[in-house]
Amino acid sequence: MAVVGSGPAGFYTAAILLRSEDLEVHVDMIEKLPTPWGLVRSGVAPDHPKIKTVSAAFARTADHERFRFMGNVEIGRDVTRAELLERYDAVVYSVGAQSDNRLGIPGDDLPGSMASTAFVGWYNGHPEFRDLDPDLNVERAVVIGAGNVALDVARMLVTDVDELATTDTANHALDVLRAGKVKEVVIVARRGPLQGAFTTPELRELPDLEGVDIVLDPADFAGIDPEDITAGGHTVRTNMEALHRILAEHPPTGKPRRMVFRFAHSPISLLAGPDGRVAGIELGSNDLVKDESGTVKARDNGGRETLECGLVVRAVGYRALPLPDVPFDDKRAVIPNEGGRVIGGEREYVAGWIKRGPSGVIGTNRKDGQQTAEAVLADLTTAGVDRAEADIEAVGEFLHERSSQLVTETDWRIIDGVEVAAGKPEGRPRVKLCTVEELLAAARG
Repeated sequence: MAVVGSGPAGFYTAAILLRSEDLEVHVDMIEKLPTPWGLVRSGVAPDHPKIKTVSAAFARTADHERFRFMGNVEIGRDVTRAELLERYDAVVYSVGAQSDNRLGIPGDDLPGSMASTAFVGWYNGHPEFRDLDPDLNVERAVVIGAGNVALDVARMLVTDVDELATTDTANHALDVLRAGKVKEVVIVARRGPLQGAFTTPELRELPDLEGVDIVLDPADFAGIDPEDITAGGHTVRTNMEALHRILAEHPPTGKPRRMVFRFAHSPISLLAGPDGRVAGIELGSNDLVKDESGTVKARDNGGRETLECGLVVRAVGYRALPLPDVPFDDKRAVIPNEGGRVIGGEREYVAGWIKRGPSGVIGTNRKDGQQTAEAVLADLTTAGVDRAEADIEAVGEFLHERSSQLVTETDWRIIDGVEVAAGKPEGRPRVKLCTVEELLAAARG
């Protein structure tokens, strides 16, 4: 069977399929990039290396004798949906969410305004964003969003570059960050601290940023009902504890750089300077009100202010893109499914963000992948499928024919070795190759 996409959801699904005691499942993992691991490689912040250790589990799955990695193969470009279904007993789509939500305000498309998907991909060495070249010759940047991605972007902009130089941050990004002049990053959240989508460890580590003041407004916390904190559950309670600790124990002291939280504000418009680039942002002030269901909503109260800034990064959610010819719910930005089975599909399944939307952390995909894998195994058992070894070899040859520079698991291990070896002299986990051409050249020796 085929698993399209090699991020966490794809690997978790593949691992469960390969562990089946009732069926001898062969998995071909098809990936459009020459490299696997999805957001573990190109989305996790470089200063959080522990999160990336999950890739060791993926490598063990890839070592399985019935697993094949087929990189640099893209659905639509090299092979069609129909051709996959003709050659595989089942196809699982686990391609994640490659795009982003828009702000939908005037000036959203100005130079200097960009998506977190692009900015994060740029500093992580994703080939599609190698040439992003953001202008960091600005003193203030604004990040729109109240989740971990917003915190990642903000940290990357204010962290001392000498610290980042010990990580796997892409070299081209290190050069730009080192030459940059960003002194303040403002994180704008439309609701209050109680409704933030941060996770507690990310908040707890903020005071440890060297040379960075964390600026919170005590007024944002004054009217919060303790019962609402309790009702919010464990994460809300620990988040509030972390934020209150910052307020009480880490007041601003005039450090060289600042991370400022602006809760209960929304972007109204981005303002252009004489050169046509972003020069400012107009923010609207919000009142927080509960609707009939008890959900807290942000309501514009008419207050306005303008902040000068030269960079705006929107971190307001990822959005999946449709695959050629595959059913897609454009409103929800997912492949429509029931328990992982594609609605309107035949022997087709889905896992990860393209299945449920961009929610949860990396580990969330484990349970998600298990549900999908169990559906696949149940259907294959019912169908009584039994493929000959010749069929398995034939589909491998077919993909090699379609992608003249197909990257196998062996090729990827060579790329991995080249990157890791390049990082050792500098005390870094790896030095990433950041273009498809560089990656393919390394794979070919």
